[in-house]
Amino acid sequence: MSTRRELANAIRALSMDAVQRANSGHPGMPLGMADIAQALWGDFLKHNPANPHWFDRDRFVLSNGHGSMLLYSVLHLTGYPLGIEDLKRFRQLGSRTPGHPEREPALGIETTTGPLGQGLATAVGMALAERLLAETFNRPDLPVIDHYTYVFCGDGCLMEGISHEACSFAGVLGLGKLIVFYDDNGISIDGPVKGWFRDDTPKRFEAYGWQVLRDVDGMDGEAVAAAIRAARAETARPTLICCKTIIGWGAPHKQGTQHAHGEALGVEEVAATRKAIGWPYEPFVIPETLRAQWDHRARGTAAEQSWRELLERYRKAHPELAAELERRISGERPGRWSELLAQVRATALGQKNPQATRQSSQMVLDILGPAVPELFGGSADLTPSNNTQFKGARTVGPDGGNYLHYGVREFAMTAMLNGLAAHGGFLPYGGTFLVFSDYARNAVRLAALMRTAVTLVYTHDSIGLGEDGPTHQPVEHLTSLRAMPHLRVWRPCDAFETAVAWQTALEHDGPDALVLTRQALVQHERSAEQQSAAARGGYVLIDCAGAPECLVIASGSEVGIAADAVRALNAAGRRVRLVSMPSTDVFDEQDAAYRESVLPRAVRRRVAVEAGATLSWWRYAGSDGRVLGLDEFGASGKGPELFAHFGFTAEHIQREVAQLLEAAI
Repeated sequence: MSTRRELANAIRALSMDAVQRANSGHPGMPLGMADIAQALWGDFLKHNPANPHWFDRDRFVLSNGHGSMLLYSVLHLTGYPLGIEDLKRFRQLGSRTPGHPEREPALGIETTTGPLGQGLATAVGMALAERLLAETFNRPDLPVIDHYTYVFCGDGCLMEGISHEACSFAGVLGLGKLIVFYDDNGISIDGPVKGWFRDDTPKRFEAYGWQVLRDVDGMDGEAVAAAIRAARAETARPTLICCKTIIGWGAPHKQGTQHAHGEALGVEEVAATRKAIGWPYEPFVIPETLRAQWDHRARGTAAEQSWRELLERYRKAHPELAAELERRISGERPGRWSELLAQVRATALGQKNPQATRQSSQMVLDILGPAVPELFGGSADLTPSNNTQFKGARTVGPDGGNYLHYGVREFAMTAMLNGLAAHGGFLPYGGTFLVFSDYARNAVRLAALMRTAVTLVYTHDSIGLGEDGPTHQPVEHLTSLRAMPHLRVWRPCDAFETAVAWQTALEHDGPDALVLTRQALVQHERSAEQQSAAARGGYVLIDCAGAPECLVIASGSEVGIAADAVRALNAAGRRVRLVSMPSTDVFDEQDAAYRESVLPRAVRRRVAVEAGATLSWWRYAGSDGRVLGLDEFGASGKGPELFAHFGFTAEHIQREVAQLLEAAI
């Protein structure tokens, strides 16, 4: 049998060879953390490379994602479908081994990481998902949900502000199956971190309510294994294992320095490292004895089979619970899904009085929440403002729950939503003000990159929120979010469009942002055809007699104002069409014929109206059109006064249309 160090050196060799072949990458972390990885994967991690989707597997998150070759090496060695040719193509265009891990469960990569600290925060969401499912479904002697979440992180992860948000909250939640390995090597890109990072990290985490295992020798696999056993013995608190390591260990001239962090070692240093660690093999060659010991496919298959036998006993003892668990694991919607959606739409259509769309959103949640157990909500300390807590929701406590008060932690909340969604078994959503989406933006970006099925509820969507003033009034945010690939942004104009936005969001295999008002909005009448068309992102809400001579396009609260203007213009003999555009993203996905039917190219006189930055609207208004928006920050004052002050009135829209119709094109 090979020693722990020999097994760990296989990780080191593959990592430095791949980085050197690419002449790009980060060899220091894999060389320094290889012994930790060997102890975890070799002795503890519950997984099945033959079936990476096994639900009760442990989750592993490489938060310090620049060390991606460590993960790729271990996945290759343990038997995931990641071949040696994939390692040789590290960081190359089209390869399965990009520079930072990108979520691909079929390869054992649970989440996208790289922006430091986010993997750690996402893992908090995963650990929470495991706990909640276990509290819901486990029964005495039948622990069908029973797995750990393990995280590797470094100094950079712990310097990032998101780590403070997420780790503080993990302590509050008492996530006993969250185990984090801190790669305490004292080095970052700029050099020794003591010049800018002097936190007493163990005390910090103890203050959070974590179990902290100090000064573990991260270069000693046995010491790491002992620490993992101690971490697993603590069930009421998450654990931080502080591992003292040497970055770039084994590289004689670069270990312990920043030069091992983010650049290939060089041909001569790789050769010297081979000699120093006693690795006589050619690049990318792993001897069969080591490869056989690393192969976890048989072990993983046996572990999964044992779980399936447990699940079969569970089915016999608790058939209804088992059916519900398997439904949630599969991602299928409840059997009453169509009936629930019909109820939501009917309730929305029945709303006749003016209503803020944040309240319309709660109306939807009050119907769906009690009937869809995987719907898991929360807010970053704005629950009564976001209207995100549905009737009957239970705040997460020792006996489970389906609503979470995240505190003032927008960034951590969004990353945790990603973790809940990536784990499986939940349809998570979380709320904050639209202006504070900036705090969470990088986690929103990862949601879009991974296409996690999360719903982001952003209320107080414009200057219409009123007196809180420009610090709280979003201006550029809609344009910014719409610029993000794979994120669908919805800005509904009334209760019905809000219901449609929720329906499409919950059926979409990707992230959606629901942008909602504080102020009450009028309700609009729709034909059956218009009701169906609303889900297509943009549709004709008010048409004119004959071919239109001008198009008015609006979203959200401005649709009601534009409707008054269009009705007045048509009554005066003009031919103006109003297009409601709740989601430009979804509208752009429609076929060309539909888009042409809504916005005919022949009609070049167009006015787009939205109380936000104008940039994203010129593509619809065209060079001959006009955009009524807001390219400056708002002001403190009552919402209606601000709308009038900045020109968002029916009279102003009428004047713009009239001037446009009189102008030569």
